[in-house]
Amino acid sequence: MTDIPFRSSLMTVKPEWIDFNGHLNMAYYNVLFDQGADDLFTIFGFGPEYRATTNFTTFSAEFHVCYLRELHEGARVYVTSQLIDFDAKRFHFYQELWHEDGWLSATGEGLGLHIDLSGPRVAPMPDASYAAMEKLLAAHSQLPRPERVGRRIGITRK
Repeated sequence: MTDIPFRSSLMTVKPEWIDFNGHLNMAYYNVLFDQGADDLFTIFGFGPEYRATTNFTTFSAEFHVCYLRELHEGARVYVTSQLIDFDAKRFHFYQELWHEDGWLSATGEGLGLHIDLSGPRVAPMPDASYAAMEKLLAAHSQLPRPERVGRRIGITRK
């Protein structure tokens, strides 16, 4: 099995990702979350080889980021991922972006789709991928549900 929650490889914030405020531009948080997801998706058999050999892939349907603490050039980070739920065609996951020194920089929550590129259209995933998600969900179901899962954007009025 894998780490619970799943932990990506270590990544480095690149100089070209820094904005005029001197910190990681918001777009590149998504890049880091996406690269962390790519590491996770290998467990399910998804990736470049999967697309090339089957004409199926995954697309992101929705992704929410909460920015908690700035990252700067050269920071070394990793992403933890927790599978929250899934069905034959979709998967809901939660991620945290951690600095290697142990502090949380951002959280992300996503809904992924399994896609038949001949449409393209949402389609059931293969049995082996489904079984791998079942196994991971069983392990991740033992974790507490993250408090940031299901957050909504809005202005709270008194």
